[in-house]
Amino acid sequence: MVGMRLTKVARILLVALATAVAPAMAQEAAADPDAAAVAVERVPLTGEAINAADLMTIAAEYAPPAAPKEGEKAVPLFADAAIVRLQVLLDRAGASPGVIDGFDGDNVRKAVRGFETLNGLPADGVIDPEMLARLGGEPVVGVYTIVPEDGDDVTGPVPDDYAEKAKLPFLGYASMAEKLAERFHMDIDLLAELNPGAGYAPGDEIVVAAPGLPREGEGAVARIEADKSLAQVRAYGADGTLIAAYPATIGSEENPSPSGTHTVEVVVHLPEYTYNPKINFQQGDNTEVLTIPPGPNGPVGSVWIDLSEPTFGIHGTPEPSLIDKTGSHGCVRLTNWDAEELAGMVTKGVVVEFVG
Repeated sequence: MVGMRLTKVARILLVALATAVAPAMAQEAAADPDAAAVAVERVPLTGEAINAADLMTIAAEYAPPAAPKEGEKAVPLFADAAIVRLQVLLDRAGASPGVIDGFDGDNVRKAVRGFETLNGLPADGVIDPEMLARLGGEPVVGVYTIVPEDGDDVTGPVPDDYAEKAKLPFLGYASMAEKLAERFHMDIDLLAELNPGAGYAPGDEIVVAAPGLPREGEGAVARIEADKSLAQVRAYGADGTLIAAYPATIGSEENPSPSGTHTVEVVVHLPEYTYNPKINFQQGDNTEVLTIPPGPNGPVGSVWIDLSEPTFGIHGTPEPSLIDKTGSHGCVRLTNWDAEELAGMVTKGVVVEFVG
């Protein structure tokens, strides 16, 4: 039951939610006529709106927004309540959309394909009544009360320069907001929109997404496919059944990922990262070998799944919103929460096939 799931996750209470309209919008409208038009059309995003959103309002197939014509202003894009609801339901079903942000796009449609495969439907990425009927209609956001322990691994802003990172003992979260956004699989901008003016202090109640519990079972995954063309990682059981699917960044043109078949060697949680510009890439002006400390904001995130191909692995990321948006240095990059879930289901010797 959903209520039971949420209690186990983080004492989330599903309630009827209502959030006031951000007061800054009126000031924006008065200052800029164009902003005024946008402000009038903008429906504030609330937990109540997300839980009540009709998934049938989502386009059956995704079409990128048209580029503005010369001289025209780009139409502002806003997080959509129905997309947030869809993303949370897909996350719960084992078809990860990556970061929950309220925007349709490739990662959402990959998750739809994954969900369709998990449920024996044609994997076409099309949102239709049969697919939606399998998703269920439970509430997807609730209220969470922040506790002091939430701040344990919040260590403050993390420098971009690797030499500066190497001076720190741990690369924790930059802020409580970043920590909570990642905990609930959310984009930090969506968290902020649902909680205008929040201070994120212990005792505060905030509106959050309620994703599913991590899939568990060491040894549950027998084979992994890293699909370069689709930018997706798929985990299969010993009987060939799909267990989970994740959006991924898999190499880049400058630093392609491996080809062929490899195996999992070891899983390392909160790994250190050895930066060696002679082997991998050069970051900034750093020409010396550096040991970057562990932490969720380290270069490889919170977990490293080492592969038999030297220097390559499947790992997390400090920037979940960039999954399949930017290239990697040859490895397979997932959100931290997806990488951690996968790491909990693999053992040494699991086959990893690079396809596509």
